[in-house]
Amino acid sequence: MNYRRLGNTDLKISELSFGTWAIGGSWGGTDDKEALKGLEYAIDQGVNFLDTADVYGDGHSEQLLAKATKGKEDSIHIASKFCRAGDIHDPKTYSEESVRNYLENTLRRLKRERLDLYQIHCPPIEILKDGKVFEVLDKLQAEGKIRHYGVSVETVEEGLLSMEYKNVRALQVIFNMFRQKPVTELFPQAIEKGVGILARVPLASGLLTGKFSSDHQFEKDDHRDFNRDGQQFNVGETFAGLPFEKGVELSEQLSWIAKGRESMSQAALKWVLEHHAVSSVIPGFKNVKQVENNLKAISTKKYSPKELTEIQSFYEKNVHAHIRGAY
Repeated sequence: MNYRRLGNTDLKISELSFGTWAIGGSWGGTDDKEALKGLEYAIDQGVNFLDTADVYGDGHSEQLLAKATKGKEDSIHIASKFCRAGDIHDPKTYSEESVRNYLENTLRRLKRERLDLYQIHCPPIEILKDGKVFEVLDKLQAEGKIRHYGVSVETVEEGLLSMEYKNVRALQVIFNMFRQKPVTELFPQAIEKGVGILARVPLASGLLTGKFSSDHQFEKDDHRDFNRDGQQFNVGETFAGLPFEKGVELSEQLSWIAKGRESMSQAALKWVLEHHAVSSVIPGFKNVKQVENNLKAISTKKYSPKELTEIQSFYEKNVHAHIRGAY
């Protein structure tokens, strides 16, 4: 395992880590035993950073992490998020009373006294502009309840705005071969300001695994069914904002990236890892097999300059115009 510093913090985290949305819920059926086996395997392979949120299974993924990291609290770093359990547009959701309550509940479920990274969970831009929530986070940090804090954002604009607050130490962004916009403006600013980048949705909700056909049917409790067109939350969280059928078509055109790299998912993750602004890429998983396959991305073949140019050109000519929603 290779480790990278999270921005200019004191945290050195595994460059390939894991998100826990899928094992908490909203990705179809889950199996706690398989999820715990996957977490155990990841930790045994050197993964020391795990990302969650209080709304993943209404706290269930946090409870799973408590079981998986028991006795390892000092060596396994956990990031969680808050605000989406309430009305994200109501300023009261970001008051000291509310944020403190969210945090205490998260710490209770995780069975920890301190959280390594606390992130505002995709708040509206007016909340970021107001900025009062950052004063609350400063206070919780001073009390030792949180080690560092950051923001999970939907758009480049939100990311740039978040970095104007000096104690924001991490940004979680949607970043993959189908969502390359952060590279040109956001990443250089993050490097300059010492802000770590956590790359989420790196496989475009599975499109970049190459395993789907255009007639694939998802389970009704899978957000890839109920949020396919942004019915429940930002459309960018599902298939990176692409219409599913177009995404399948584009992934077929990109299938060449798997040549010499064992699988398309490993190749897609490797591409994210080759951006040095990224502190860690955080794919999801449901079982040991998926964890094992994703971890192989670390050692898979690097891209040639010609390949990187081709991928960028493909995005600009074939992908960019089809992405829906602000990003």
